[in-house]
Amino acid sequence: MSAPSTPSFTARFIAEPHPADALFPPAARRLSVEVEPGVRIHARVCGEGPPLLLIHGHPQTLAIWHRVLPALAAQFSVVMPDLRGYGDSSKPAGASDHANYSKRRMALDLVAVMAALGHGRFRVLAHDRGARVAHRMAADHPAVVERLALLDIAPTLAMYEQTTEAFARAYWHWFFLIQPAPMPERLIEADPAAYARDTMGRRHAGQAAFDPRAFVEYQRALALPGTAHGMCEDYRAAAGIDLEHDRADRDAGVKLAMPLRVYWGAQGVVAKCFDPLAEWRRVASEVDGEALPCGHYIPEEAPDALLAAVMPFLRAGL
Repeated sequence: MSAPSTPSFTARFIAEPHPADALFPPAARRLSVEVEPGVRIHARVCGEGPPLLLIHGHPQTLAIWHRVLPALAAQFSVVMPDLRGYGDSSKPAGASDHANYSKRRMALDLVAVMAALGHGRFRVLAHDRGARVAHRMAADHPAVVERLALLDIAPTLAMYEQTTEAFARAYWHWFFLIQPAPMPERLIEADPAAYARDTMGRRHAGQAAFDPRAFVEYQRALALPGTAHGMCEDYRAAAGIDLEHDRADRDAGVKLAMPLRVYWGAQGVVAKCFDPLAEWRRVASEVDGEALPCGHYIPEEAPDALLAAVMPFLRAGL
């Protein structure tokens, strides 16, 4: 699949104040890019240097990067989007096959954002759901992804095919969010703040791992109209059309060719239920990685350890 051409997409910078401004340096500007009619992706940009795309996961927003942004922005032109369905990006109604929330479509969104900023080739650091989007981006658009670093996931197909009772109990939300609409949406919308506490605060490090301002931001975003539906559609796509795309790649022998570095939390569920390096070596040719001293939310639980591990990889070849 070819990347969109730059003239097709225009970044519109946003001057209005935002509730999460205090988390970021004043130089972190907000922007919006229309990636398809009626669908806009919200992002922040900061820094100078080679382009670096940061992609957040569930149930968070681009705010997950606030602790590592200063160091990264000193070396890179950092672009931090909110995925469609999350944060301040658009939250379109899901299609019958959930294809408009497939990782293929979400990857296209972000390739378009980077193109609008003049970045036709870039490096990627991604966490959780964002790492699944980055995996699909690297498979579909290998010419645009120079180097890829993924945080605390194994490939989606491997995780579904190897689901155990221990994994299902720990990642209960994988099986809750894919239930037919509107049941899970209705339950999340009844108390979005509690959903944040129950999904994030009950993991290894507890709610204390998060800057209170960031946690308020995640709760604010979860309460926005359409967020619950967007998140559910993301997971419904992952349990359906995304698996079709992954199986097609496996059947065709497709393997990622760019350098890939994977990191996982030593105290996280992925470390306990899977062998991340072994699983990524099934789908990529050049893989290395290590466990970091934390749980799932690596950029917020262990920002210094993450930077020490990933910065040499991201800067290699510059």
